[in-house]
Amino acid sequence: MSSHALQWLSLVVIIWLQSVSGTNTNFPAYSPQLKELLSMSQVQLNNLAFASDAGKLFGFFSGIAALYLPLWLVLLIGSALGLVGYGLQYLFITHQISSLSYAHIFLLTVLAGNSICWINTVCYVVIIQNFPSDRQVSVGLTTSYQGLSAKIYTVLVDALFFSPDKRAKSYLLLNSMLPLLVCVMAAPFVRDFDVGTSRNMEVGFMFMFFVTTATGIYAVISSLGSLPRWLPPLGNAICILVLLLAPLVIPMAEKIREVLLNGEIMKVSVEKNAGDNQVERIESGIEEVDDDHRRGNDQVSVKEDVGAMSMLKRVDFWLYFFVYFSGATLGLVYLNNLGQIAESRGFSGTSSLVSLSSSFGFFGRLMPSFLDYFLQRRRYLISRPACIAASMAPMAGAFFLLLNSTNISLYISTAIIGVCTGAITSISVSTTTDLFGTKNFSVNHNIVVANIPIGSFIFGYTAALNYRREDDGDGTCMGLQCYRNTFIVWGSLCLFGTFLALVLYTRLRKFYSRQ
Repeated sequence: MSSHALQWLSLVVIIWLQSVSGTNTNFPAYSPQLKELLSMSQVQLNNLAFASDAGKLFGFFSGIAALYLPLWLVLLIGSALGLVGYGLQYLFITHQISSLSYAHIFLLTVLAGNSICWINTVCYVVIIQNFPSDRQVSVGLTTSYQGLSAKIYTVLVDALFFSPDKRAKSYLLLNSMLPLLVCVMAAPFVRDFDVGTSRNMEVGFMFMFFVTTATGIYAVISSLGSLPRWLPPLGNAICILVLLLAPLVIPMAEKIREVLLNGEIMKVSVEKNAGDNQVERIESGIEEVDDDHRRGNDQVSVKEDVGAMSMLKRVDFWLYFFVYFSGATLGLVYLNNLGQIAESRGFSGTSSLVSLSSSFGFFGRLMPSFLDYFLQRRRYLISRPACIAASMAPMAGAFFLLLNSTNISLYISTAIIGVCTGAITSISVSTTTDLFGTKNFSVNHNIVVANIPIGSFIFGYTAALNYRREDDGDGTCMGLQCYRNTFIVWGSLCLFGTFLALVLYTRLRKFYSRQ
């Protein structure tokens, strides 16, 4: 297979990895049942949500491993950690083992959360290496599918496991096995492919945008319960599977093109002198590309490559850190607590709400790369911090909208928070490379996202304390007052983060104006 076909195949494989790597995002779908099965308090349940994010505190280990170990080995280590973390929990709640305490479950959840860092690190490194001239669009396309993880797992649980009282067991089983199976299949393709001379990839990306948009629209429609009644859960799962396989059309088309091109080369070789320079260039697979079409010049140049210690000494890092802390981290904490929030408002369709947040998160991750790709071709450059600020402002409004007790406000706010959280998460990958370079990206970005467990603990714990203060004395709380103060604080903090993003934008604008 040609290097260009392998290049596209690596992107498709990364899409599949991202689709199953977001195992922590389906926690709200089964957390109320897990709370009941394990007889936990709300504070203990929130601690488990924090534990899933706490694995990111040790994410830098995956970054270091990616510098010194083969990427396929890093990938398999990540899937093995997930197998142990979720697998032992599954064995415990199915009574296969009986010696796990709450502390053991907490540590296993940390281990499972850390496994996601290993898989994501491999995905980011492969995309940055294989698509250097289209880094933002490629990262945005692939990471958008991680936003779809909760939706995919929910669809599979509905299709394969029919008992509502076994949802927690079903999710834990899929969380442990599915990433392992996909990682084993993907291992041979997670490497740097020598793609040779730059070439126009516009048709491929246009097709990818079409497929991802169709996937997102289908995910939203199915989450809102708008599917025809005759389509059973298994049919829904098959539709999702077909949409995930659709990107394979691109590497297949590249392979067909290679076969046809080789046929033309053989024909020309018979009819012309074998020493003809142009024929030799064709036979060697080299295509002439006008320098104006080399899109690497369209990318915003990074400030410089810096190491982790140098990065921690910079004002830009701490501005960026707290922007992410009060934006994407805050959104993830809300989504992690979505099950309990919905239950406290008397809303029974938690699974559909989780699917909705996942589907809109998918679009949120996709939109920055979509805009970046088309605007750059018109010679417009996009400021990443400005995009982050534009994403955080509506998120703040969504938290205040949650003070309304209607179900429609819950749907709208969840959709907005899902979109904005996804967008910030996608933009952050390119922001890290713009600010601190690509050389040490695998370590630097894992340090940035270490604020997620910190925020998960602070925001989740305070929300749980507020919930417990308002409960009815039996550990449960019903009514808008359960999270009223929490939403006010979160909305205000998100507004402050918007201001910090604008400060970071101003600093970067001054830097580039001096270049």
